[in-house]
Amino acid sequence: MPTVRARHMLTETDDLARALDDAAAAWPELRGDRPALLRRLVQAGHATLEVRGGAREIVRTAAGAATGSYPRDALAALRTEWPE
Repeated sequence: MPTVRARHMLTETDDLARALDDAAAAWPELRGDRPALLRRLVQAGHATLEVRGGAREIVRTAAGAATGSYPRDALAALRTEWPE
């Protein structure tokens, strides 16, 4: 179909084949349509990225906030309290 949008071509590697097989189990209505499964996987992957804000932004903002709260050897000291 003619389009002005960019097209992308992927080779179905073993990893991609496994991902599509797993996607077919998750979305059985698309089982026979691997291009549709690929589009659904891309949508699901994008949704987990939380591109703006969300959990990733919270973690990024809080990173390093507790630096210096514990002495350098705190973990080693804690481990000595528990038998192996």
